[in-house]
Amino acid sequence: MSRIPSLVTALAPADLAAFFPEPMLAELRAVTADFRTLDPTAHPAADFARALAAADPAVLVTGWKTPHLPAALPPRLRYVCHVTGSVKKLVSRAHLDGGLAVSNWGGSISRTVAEGALFHILACLRHASHWAVAMHQPGVAAWKNGLSDVRSLFGRTVGIHGFGLVARELVALLRPWGCRVTVFAPDASATLAAAYGVACAGSLEELFSANEIIVELAPLTPSTTGIVTEALLRLIRPGGTFVNVGRGAVVDEAALLRVAREGRINVGLDVYTTEPLSADSGFRALPRVNLTPHNSGPTFDHYPVAGAFALRNLRAFAAGQPIEALITPAIYDASS
Repeated sequence: MSRIPSLVTALAPADLAAFFPEPMLAELRAVTADFRTLDPTAHPAADFARALAAADPAVLVTGWKTPHLPAALPPRLRYVCHVTGSVKKLVSRAHLDGGLAVSNWGGSISRTVAEGALFHILACLRHASHWAVAMHQPGVAAWKNGLSDVRSLFGRTVGIHGFGLVARELVALLRPWGCRVTVFAPDASATLAAAYGVACAGSLEELFSANEIIVELAPLTPSTTGIVTEALLRLIRPGGTFVNVGRGAVVDEAALLRVAREGRINVGLDVYTTEPLSADSGFRALPRVNLTPHNSGPTFDHYPVAGAFALRNLRAFAAGQPIEALITPAIYDASS
């Protein structure tokens, strides 16, 4: 079996253990002739860059806490295997243009993010946030004396903004409920939509006005920043639901708060324009709003799924085979 000449993991110790629990850590060690760890949380950025240069690995395994790589990379570094998501805070476009191969977790965690979207849909329809608070208040006999317009997901119409890997997994999760799903995305061709059994909306206005539930999954790019306006949100029919597990800044958050305060629609949020969500955020006090702290995916128990995906890529690199979820310059430019 071909082995990587030298590999450094630049993961915090807790992340290394979470993404590569034994025996996966032993498998990670086995892909290289020279395995080293570098804790990015133990070094200021300048010291980290010096330590990385001294190690001069052929492959670097990175994660959430790895700092942005220096402009001048170690001479032998050829591949950065990022076990988490966005690489924008890790590498520059110049790194890619210079020939550095970079991958991320690709679609390995898409199912759990889609599951998070489904959770928010169900929580909104059943007013879970309201009842979780009301029923647990000591001395308060809450019992059907609050929000009463609970709804079922069966047979609902669902509109999805964006049609990437998470959206496609969500379509599969919605099938048992018999939902009619419509999508809107630049790359959602009629052929692709037909393959997944969904319809294509002609515009965002059509998507928002024609569906009872809207799920926001568009990537954050200059063209999508703030694209979900107050006018669009007001097209959602009364009693409808808006869920965002994609990117917070795709939505005009101030407009969403104004609409949410009126109580005419339900809102489920896992992502926000500024994170963490401020302690005094107006969203925190609203009974028809379901909030989670950007944890739709991956769930902790599925970190090893992303680790296994990284291991497959590392073995492929060692064998001179194609890498999955490779970040091309075009993908980099279009990503969040």
